[in-house]
Amino acid sequence: MKKLGDLMMILDLHRQGLKLAVIARQVGVDRKTVRKYIARGLEPPFYGPRQPRGRVIDDHVAYLRTRLTLYPGLTAQRLLREIAAQGYAGGYSMVRDEVRALRPSGGGKGFAVRFETLPGEQAQVDFAQFRVRFTDEPDVVHIVWLFSMVLGYSRLIWARFAHRQTMQTVLGCHKAAFEAFGGVPRQILYDRMKTAVIGEDEDGRVVYNRTLGDLAQHYGFLPKACRPYRPETKGKVERPFRYIREDFFLGSSFRDLDDLNRQLKDWLGDVANPRVHATTGRVVDEAFAEEKPTLLLLPLIPFGAVLKLDRRISCEGMVSVGGNYYSVSDATRRRLVEVHSMADEIQIFEGDRLIARHPLLDGRRQRSLLEGHRRSARQRDQAPVLPGLGGERVVRRSLAVYEAIGHRLATVTGAA
Repeated sequence: MKKLGDLMMILDLHRQGLKLAVIARQVGVDRKTVRKYIARGLEPPFYGPRQPRGRVIDDHVAYLRTRLTLYPGLTAQRLLREIAAQGYAGGYSMVRDEVRALRPSGGGKGFAVRFETLPGEQAQVDFAQFRVRFTDEPDVVHIVWLFSMVLGYSRLIWARFAHRQTMQTVLGCHKAAFEAFGGVPRQILYDRMKTAVIGEDEDGRVVYNRTLGDLAQHYGFLPKACRPYRPETKGKVERPFRYIREDFFLGSSFRDLDDLNRQLKDWLGDVANPRVHATTGRVVDEAFAEEKPTLLLLPLIPFGAVLKLDRRISCEGMVSVGGNYYSVSDATRRRLVEVHSMADEIQIFEGDRLIARHPLLDGRRQRSLLEGHRRSARQRDQAPVLPGLGGERVVRRSLAVYEAIGHRLATVTGAA
């Protein structure tokens, strides 16, 4: 019996005195069923529990649980891409709900007031620390720094990992970000990192790093320091750090720093910037296409700020700068040289003469040896030439020969 109405009809027809066969024929059921429900009376039929239907995501729940156990911060969007590659054909909402159920809830914090900026008006810059084991050196934990610049209106992200948080890194990343944007925002908001802010003067005004000031003057933007201990004032760049960590970095493997930056560039181009931003509700790349014409034009002359350093040449003919080593020619006479450290180049001077130009190395204990800076093994093994002998070579003899000559001279002198 499927409906309560059928039961009521059977009982009503039975009270009218109809035979079982007639009732069964009118209701469309078997006579045994009619007899059973007449004997049961008005007791409603019992339906057993409905068997749960299988879900599209059920085959992937174990994988999601494992990933979230190892990396609790992974985003639902990231996990959707991973299980979609494994054959998942469902929607995002089912993955989101499952991730919410599997991931332990975190603590909350107070709400911050959000404000928006006009197109081309502002960008935000900061560094974040990451720890990584490269597959080329699996036993070593490397500390790397992520430089990120985010445009305030479109939320476009430009980012690059570096081994150190130095002024050369800051200069090089600004230059590369501006070139990638095709322009410069009018204002850039900084955390109070040492490469940007030195401190405050007696009147409480922010004192910026002089080299950063030169960079700002060259490109035409205004540097601005955020309020101390208030990271929410630069939330447009703080939140992407978490997004990059959870959606790109966690659970991934990288051979070395170059591979890490290659994968980051692909992720930014294929995932982060083509996405619909959760706050603005717009596709980031489309919003950037609207913002790009409002950016300041790039200057025609490249930025040429110089950090001057005095360095001593090692016995191997190398100069140490920032933990890396740069070669000088074997013909260099002075032991003390002047190094000009630029945004993307190292220049070495002997007095007023430029003797070497090297591309800036990113990392530590790397070596840049320019062609022609070292004599070949054949040249080193050639015998020295005595001055004033027209190029004649000194003949190499055994020490026994000189000992015999000395003994003979002593004998002759004694006989005289």
